[in-house]
Amino acid sequence: MSVVGEDFDFIVIGGGSAGCLLANRLSVDPGNRVLLLEAGKVDNYPWIHIPVGYLYCIGNPRTDWMYNTEADKGLNGRILRYPRGKTLGGCSSINGMIYMRGQARDYDNWAKLSGEEAWNWGNSLRDFMAHEDHHKLDGGADPKTGDNSRFSDLHGHGGEWRVEKQRLRWDVLDSFADAAAQAGVEKTDDFNSGDNAGVGYFDVNQRSGWRWNTSKAFLRPAKSRPNLTVWTEAQVEKLTFGRDESGALRCCGARVNRKGQTVSVSASRETILSAGAINSPQILQLSGIGPAALLQQHGIEVLRDARVGENLQDHLQIRAVYKVKGTRTLNTLAGNMFGKAMIGAEYLLKRSGPMSMSPSQLGAFTRSDPSRSHANLEYHVQPLSLEAFGEDLHDFPAITVSVCNLNPTSRGHVRIRSNDFRDAPMISPNYLATEDDRKVAADSLRQVREIMSKPAMQPYYPEEHKPGLQYQSDEDLSKLAGDIANTIFHPVGTVKMGKDGDDTAVLDPHLRLKGVSGLRVVDASIMPEITSGNTNSPTLMIAEKAARWILAGQ
Repeated sequence: MSVVGEDFDFIVIGGGSAGCLLANRLSVDPGNRVLLLEAGKVDNYPWIHIPVGYLYCIGNPRTDWMYNTEADKGLNGRILRYPRGKTLGGCSSINGMIYMRGQARDYDNWAKLSGEEAWNWGNSLRDFMAHEDHHKLDGGADPKTGDNSRFSDLHGHGGEWRVEKQRLRWDVLDSFADAAAQAGVEKTDDFNSGDNAGVGYFDVNQRSGWRWNTSKAFLRPAKSRPNLTVWTEAQVEKLTFGRDESGALRCCGARVNRKGQTVSVSASRETILSAGAINSPQILQLSGIGPAALLQQHGIEVLRDARVGENLQDHLQIRAVYKVKGTRTLNTLAGNMFGKAMIGAEYLLKRSGPMSMSPSQLGAFTRSDPSRSHANLEYHVQPLSLEAFGEDLHDFPAITVSVCNLNPTSRGHVRIRSNDFRDAPMISPNYLATEDDRKVAADSLRQVREIMSKPAMQPYYPEEHKPGLQYQSDEDLSKLAGDIANTIFHPVGTVKMGKDGDDTAVLDPHLRLKGVSGLRVVDASIMPEITSGNTNSPTLMIAEKAARWILAGQ
């Protein structure tokens, strides 16, 4: 049974990273009636807020959509777990907490591809800074020089999105940074200047040792506003459409399954789809906007034939494992009940130690070969190892040196499985499908070997456990990459924006759906090309920019 719900000025679909920021910004004006819809529950699950709790949130239906990919040829037929946040805060409630903008060239390229200079690095930097609260500016001016311009030109202070240093270090990771420097990767204390080349510890979205998700950052300050309504356990079945005075298609709102009851809600100004790079294309396709043949296959009326769900891009990390000696790693530290008790006590008393750590602590950005014009590799180095995510740590001391191609040329897709909104979509990343991606994979594993052979790592007697030194050729290494690689959880691009005349673009440069009024998409799905780094904070920048356009009617 369908029930007619309330009318609003704005409906935001998806209470994740972009949706929480949008709900805050759109409801600042008390005259705007805003509804935020989230299919998951409130973010009151304790493991969301303890940094190491991602281990208990990913693969947990309480907080994860529990998606899987289709069997992937580039991964030698493997099927991957594909986590997506299903709770207030979305992926910011279950991700690795790394604060990373990418490279200036990413945004300058977006400006070129869209024909809109608002996307260039200089303009996007202002949107990053608008909500930032960066630890480097906590003390004001540098006490030695009296100047803070080095940081204040690049970082914001006092915004909602807290950025802090990590609260632990590891000797073996410090030595890896030294080894990377010996291999020609300079050390850096800031990956977010527009050129992230270098090696150093990642900054993280935490506050005093707790995860800082977008629900805390953006919804909490706004929750008492009478003009903001938040519905959880409210999954969108489909968007609803009508015609304007000229007969053109207009989005009127959505049909929502709220705790088992279907409710129709309407938006007088705009409906904003912020359900993410997997769920946003699914909702559009279920609503009649997508590839005509796909919609017809599932008995859905085609309202607009568009390349929704195509252009899927993701970062694939290749997980090389090295056994080490004479140093502590999490494998040995958490290998018994006493060690686990000590870890718990340290977090309880100090909010530090392994329970405060992100999945990856040390990062590096460099080129896979000298001919590359910019850093095209990202390393996530971890003081632990395991066979696969969710399995037990190895019973020997080891580190994992994960490396990913920042600019993959392979493209996949997301497509509905049926016309039932409850059915998970088909996710086909199509990893390592191009010769260039396979070459970068092989080159990156060789580079890992080079760094691990440097003098700084030799006190630990590193021994390659995966993939194994018996594999040397490009063909062997690229094939083995398919066996040991995994997603780094950065899907983007499935509702691409672009300029007029670009038939592959679904959205215009201001993120409005082409050929439809009253509907905008604001999340990672809009990226024409993936950023050169982790994608959560770029998603917030996108939402900051879009909120300004929405309020201005642009």
